[in-house]
Amino acid sequence: MNNLHKKNAAHMFAAAFAENLGALLNDVIGFPWPLEVIENPNPPGNRETTIDFRLTMDGALRGECFVEFYEPQVSNLIAKIRKQPAAPFTTGHGEELASIISSAMSGLAASLSAYYGEITFKVDRVAGLAFGGMFVVPLEASADPSGAPVFLYFDCQLLESLSVSTDGRQAGDTDEAAIHPSNLNLVMDVELNVSLRFGQRQMQLRDVLELASGSVIELDRMVDDPVDLFLDGKLIARGEAVIVDGNYGLRVTEIPQPVASRIFN
Repeated sequence: MNNLHKKNAAHMFAAAFAENLGALLNDVIGFPWPLEVIENPNPPGNRETTIDFRLTMDGALRGECFVEFYEPQVSNLIAKIRKQPAAPFTTGHGEELASIISSAMSGLAASLSAYYGEITFKVDRVAGLAFGGMFVVPLEASADPSGAPVFLYFDCQLLESLSVSTDGRQAGDTDEAAIHPSNLNLVMDVELNVSLRFGQRQMQLRDVLELASGSVIELDRMVDDPVDLFLDGKLIARGEAVIVDGNYGLRVTEIPQPVASRIFN
């Protein structure tokens, strides 16, 4: 199992964790508290005391992942949840955040189970851990005023479990790309340019140079032939050209194969 594959598997897990915890915090706080996987985190201004939680997985995935916050992060977050001014960290803050993380794990289990199989989570707070040798993935908490990242640490057993399960799914796939649903949600708002092709024709250079206003170029397609819809040079649909509010449009009549397989293959 190569290191790149393990890294990709860990990042996939981290992205799903960030999405589910961020969504729950958004519901609890009432405004966004997004988390996002990053490559090179900015360290906190000074080394604060860390607050660590252990995620123990059983079922289709086995192993442990540790989530590390800093005390000011936890204090600020719990203050927003309670809608109170920030106060010094207490044991109650840690217990409350552990409960929130545990609630978010039900959504994480559902999204990962669709890919790996049934998974169960146990969440508890731990202290005095040394993370040397573990694979780490940082998460940016952009809404946190401290600017400190959140860290996920993966033990060897979980890394192997993530990688082996991912391999198994890829090996079983044939025509369709293996797309993780939580990863796909992360890019749903990305804007893409699509183009219509009414037809084409090969022309000699001399003919191109002779083009002038009023020239007519005959294409290789009849008027009633379907129009092609392309995304980044890949055919994703065919249909009929229509006029919508004075603009050209396309009424889709045929999708040769699932769009996702054309985009991600």
